[in-house]
Amino acid sequence: MKKTKKQTEKSLAEELLVEQVREDFFRRQQERKSLETQWELNLNFYAGNQFCTVNGNMEIASVETKFFWQEHQCFNHIAPIVDRRLSKLARIRPKMNIFPASSDEKDAKMASVSKKIINSIYSSEDMNAIICEVTRWSEICGTGFYKVLWNSSKGDVIGNLNGISPIKSGDVEIAAVSPFEIFPESASEANIENQRSIIHAKAYHIEEIKNRWGVEVEGENASVYTLSQKSLGANTKIENKDFALVIERYEAPSIAFPNGRMVLVAGNKLLHVGELPYLNGNGQTRVFPFIKQNSITQAGNFWGKSVVERLIPLQISYNAIKNRKHEFINRLSMGVLTIEDGSVDIDDLEEDGLCPGKVLVYRQGAEKPDYMNTEKIPYDFIKEEMALLGEFATVGGVSDFNQENYIKQGLSGTALAMMIEQDESKMLMTNDSIKSAIKAVAKHILRLYKQFVKMPKLSRMVGDNGKMELFYFSASDISSDDIIFDTKDEYADSFTQRKEMIFNLIDRGILNDENDHMSNRMKIKVLEILGYGIWENSSDLKEKHQSKATDENYKFLKQEEVKISEIDDDEIHINEHIAFMLSGEFETLKNSNLGLEQTVLEHIKMHKKQKSLKEV
Repeated sequence: MKKTKKQTEKSLAEELLVEQVREDFFRRQQERKSLETQWELNLNFYAGNQFCTVNGNMEIASVETKFFWQEHQCFNHIAPIVDRRLSKLARIRPKMNIFPASSDEKDAKMASVSKKIINSIYSSEDMNAIICEVTRWSEICGTGFYKVLWNSSKGDVIGNLNGISPIKSGDVEIAAVSPFEIFPESASEANIENQRSIIHAKAYHIEEIKNRWGVEVEGENASVYTLSQKSLGANTKIENKDFALVIERYEAPSIAFPNGRMVLVAGNKLLHVGELPYLNGNGQTRVFPFIKQNSITQAGNFWGKSVVERLIPLQISYNAIKNRKHEFINRLSMGVLTIEDGSVDIDDLEEDGLCPGKVLVYRQGAEKPDYMNTEKIPYDFIKEEMALLGEFATVGGVSDFNQENYIKQGLSGTALAMMIEQDESKMLMTNDSIKSAIKAVAKHILRLYKQFVKMPKLSRMVGDNGKMELFYFSASDISSDDIIFDTKDEYADSFTQRKEMIFNLIDRGILNDENDHMSNRMKIKVLEILGYGIWENSSDLKEKHQSKATDENYKFLKQEEVKISEIDDDEIHINEHIAFMLSGEFETLKNSNLGLEQTVLEHIKMHKKQKSLKEV
């Protein structure tokens, strides 16, 4: 079928756009080739392949020994240091504290709902694993990324298409992204928000491309870098012809494209072109769906620096001194023979050496074979080795405190605690970067919900009493611009410190009420902080009644029958139902559900009647 002029022009425009995107990607790839090579070198040293270097072609090349007898062993100190840093940073799981921007009741409700949403997503998306993966990338390569998306194929089923394909409500999806996949327009601009465009290039299987975008593309030799946590970070570069590179170019809003532009290309085909999909910036603006996390931030540079890069020169020196030391030990133990030319059978001596019980035949009149005098291992070897070990601790930012040695030296517990605190303070900048990134992820999550959740959505989270709690919300309950984000740092708040603090507060009577007694509710909170979860089931009755009334509000929306119970605290139920009717979402929903207001009013009347009967 012959194409029309309009179709031909559209096809040519798409081909030109694809060519522009691919050229832009390959240009950025070449510009940062040296940086990628450094990341590959970091990955090799972390995995234990430490006899390698970067050659003149900016490629990883192996370093061979000059003589066959030279020792060529790796004594990997980089991996334990990185693993120790990751273990310390794994304690940084900031709890999101969300405060209302004002004393207004609406802002207070938004803050409460937002906190529940964040906690629910962090649980359902296994945020701990995602943070661990991004942190591992940032520690080894210097930078890692979070990508916050809206996945329309997730969530609850709300209908079906043609009676076959289910239609889902959609939900947030968070992914950890390798730095190898991100290509900013300018490496000298530190902030993602100030970049004019960002490319996310990732290799997909050609079948996945067909299923996701409905376009068939040919396979190509796409390189895929992976970082397996199971193998403690060993890097893998996979080349597979069944994969194709999908290039996603995100362009910031401009005069030409007021809502920005997103272009997806695979092979030589255009998968998608349109405006930036998410209102995820301040004031409902459209920004990139990426959040950056650095290990060591560099001024005026988009990319962070890795501690591995700083440790590589020390590791090379340490391997060299260790191997030379072992060679010296070999000379001491095996010895070096001096032999007069022609006095013995050289081949026999080289094969067996002077093994015990060996009969050595040498030429009559010749000098007997003898060992050369060798000195002991020079003290300079030992001194240099110890100095390098000290530098590892200094540069790596972590120390392996041997408390027994410090106790033998007479150090007090307070002095030891101060030394540990000073050691942990070396990682505060990395700590702050993780906290800032997690805070930004939370803002993106709320803004996506505000954009896409049109009808009341049911979500689940683990409540304070350890049980699954259901709650509902709609877009009107969310506004990340009207609430204040903060993070409670668990890094500097160990269990021992919390326990000591609680006991001090109890001794001073600060937790007591106006009658100088500790209330049951406060006792529950204290036990919860101390880790006695088995007693959490005796949580405050008021909270349980509030939770039950909230569930009833959701049942009203689903037009389910709700009956009052004799054990209900009528006062609490009445207040919760009235607060529900005064909310902005109720005003919107009652127009589409004409019987909703009357149903809730009748239910409140029943509670009032039951309350009056109990008082008689």
